[in-house]
Amino acid sequence: MSRATVATIHLGALRHNLARLKALAAPAQVMAVVKADAYGHGLERVARALDSEADAFAVAALGDGLRLRAAGHRQRIVVLSGPDSASDIAEMQRLQLDAAIHHDAQLQWLAGADAARGRLRVWLKVDSGMHRLGFAPARVAEVHAQLASMTGVDPEIGLLTHFSDSEVFGGGQTAAQVACFNQATQMFSGPRSLSNSAAVLGWPEARGDWVRTGGLLYGLSVVEGSSGEDFGFRSAMTLSTRLIAINAVGKGERIGYNGTWTCPEDMPIGVAAVGYGDGYPRSAAAGTPVLVGDRRVPLIGRVSMDLITLDLRTAPEAKIGDRVVLWGPELPVEIIAAQSATISYDLTCGMTRRVLFVEDEH
Repeated sequence: MSRATVATIHLGALRHNLARLKALAAPAQVMAVVKADAYGHGLERVARALDSEADAFAVAALGDGLRLRAAGHRQRIVVLSGPDSASDIAEMQRLQLDAAIHHDAQLQWLAGADAARGRLRVWLKVDSGMHRLGFAPARVAEVHAQLASMTGVDPEIGLLTHFSDSEVFGGGQTAAQVACFNQATQMFSGPRSLSNSAAVLGWPEARGDWVRTGGLLYGLSVVEGSSGEDFGFRSAMTLSTRLIAINAVGKGERIGYNGTWTCPEDMPIGVAAVGYGDGYPRSAAAGTPVLVGDRRVPLIGRVSMDLITLDLRTAPEAKIGDRVVLWGPELPVEIIAAQSATISYDLTCGMTRRVLFVEDEH
């Protein structure tokens, strides 16, 4: 028998979220970002659900592009980190992938690209202020000229950048990055891509020709203190398990490893079959909410590898076998992330191989 921990992926929610993103971003086209195994939701599963509507897919690595092509997807696929070695160039040409180009080593590899394999579509990445990947603005014209001279590179050269804190609506950093990017690229005619999920919501002047949306595609908030639902998006994952024990524990007794929580009175303690071995965060603090049936109850004690313990005083009708929801449409994952000193992306990406994944159309 399989373990009780189940991640249900809501395909209807994914489609709803993409449709909402397309409406918000119009007239820009949407790259559905499916890196990190589609933020933990399953690369092939998500791509299959969105195949008829996604204008393009964006991934972090060549291997993900290979998986998408093997699954039959024919859209543009943009590899956001570009080639990692010279040998990647020919494979990208074979698979007809787009490559982001962000450092000089990649230019050297591209110079040797065989045009007979097909011209590689590239995106010149501009470091407009995040200082992670990309060419300095002062070098954009020089690099663009190098790319345009290469016989193995498609003549339509895209231009992209990435924002460091676009979730701060009206903030000075993103405004400065938009201005920097526009100044550095104003003489070129290629397609532009600036906006991530947060920028789609808060920076309409940064639409460009393509937006790259990840978090909101899965119903995950990109703004601290808000859930995806607050912006009209639906959670695409429910993590659930079952209650496997209910114990009567006396006043003054300590619960779990190192006894970090003490019973204030005689009380029922529930044990649910989920832990950090499944991807539930070990850092979740006492008081983190969990749904038992339709009742919210608090987590108590430390999260262990396979189990968590729950205060059932507010759920006296709870019984062994009851469904326990760790996060989902009824309990936003952002709440659990805040209680765990992390972000929602970290939690959905952290599902382990022993979690059973199922799909529904809702």
